[in-house]
Amino acid sequence: MTRIGILIGSTRPGRKGEQVARWVHDRAAGRGDAVFEVIDLLDHPLPHLDEPLPALTGRYQHEHTRAWAATVARFDGFVMITPEYNASAPAVLKNAIDYLYAEWTHKAVGFVSYGARGGVLASRQLRTLCELLQMGTVTPQVSLSLHTDFEDQAVLKPGAHHIGALDTLLDHVVARCAEGHATAAPARGEADLETDGAEDLETDEAAIRRHIDGIVDAIQAKDLDRLRRVYSTDVVSFDIDPPLQHVGIDAKLKNWANVFTHFQDVTYEVRDLVPTVGEDLAFTHGFGRLRGTLADGTAVDGFWVRVTFCFRKTDGAWLITHDQVSVPLDILGGRGVVDLEP
Repeated sequence: MTRIGILIGSTRPGRKGEQVARWVHDRAAGRGDAVFEVIDLLDHPLPHLDEPLPALTGRYQHEHTRAWAATVARFDGFVMITPEYNASAPAVLKNAIDYLYAEWTHKAVGFVSYGARGGVLASRQLRTLCELLQMGTVTPQVSLSLHTDFEDQAVLKPGAHHIGALDTLLDHVVARCAEGHATAAPARGEADLETDGAEDLETDEAAIRRHIDGIVDAIQAKDLDRLRRVYSTDVVSFDIDPPLQHVGIDAKLKNWANVFTHFQDVTYEVRDLVPTVGEDLAFTHGFGRLRGTLADGTAVDGFWVRVTFCFRKTDGAWLITHDQVSVPLDILGGRGVVDLEP
């Protein structure tokens, strides 16, 4: 049976990770396709990385490292529970990951984050790290807000919409574990030739995810020059505001410039992105929300929209050639519906 570890990534006093891990485990325990177990870093006290040799060698000198390696090796995949500290994941979690290498590689991983803004920056950082370790990161994730999903910012009471998001994340982690078992067995030789294309697709998929992360970072920095580099010059955009379409990079950037003039600071969040990658064309769809502080100091929470990005590979680089943003329509009322949650 597939074994999934639910890793609590914080050890600080008063942490909320135990509540989140218990919520994930309680939901996961009802499934019949895997066995789920909570891994608590408090049970694995690891000093600041003290191994004399790189983890890549697998030659662990200390007993605490060997014990940690044995724990991680028992699992086929992981759900990492992470808070967000100063726009990043906790140092204790990064340290625990850095101790090992082979025990992580080719295993599935999904992310459940929490924080003032849902912990999305922490999960994004972890995604990049895990991809470098050749882990199979899954796109669906759960982002819990301290403001709306914790009573008095202390007791976890997640919104109902998070149940579906968690189920989707678990579906993908379990499925990715099955893929890992299927591809781990062939010996080197002809099997490598058969999987070269799949590895290329995984590399492109990771590049597209990083591309989306770059868009988020550029929007939050209000950096038009950086945004210019992610779109093709002939991009066609079906944005949320009139007209029906914006054609060309200058029109697209003018749209973003208008947004930036209204906000002192901007937060952009994307969720449940699902990429589909071909040889030179790819697309991804999911949900996005823009929020922040207006020029007059008013905080606005924004609303969720449906987003689609279409990519074309040009000279080896993936660029957005089309994007579309939309909301459902109340047919009888003739108005967009903007109070829905993914």
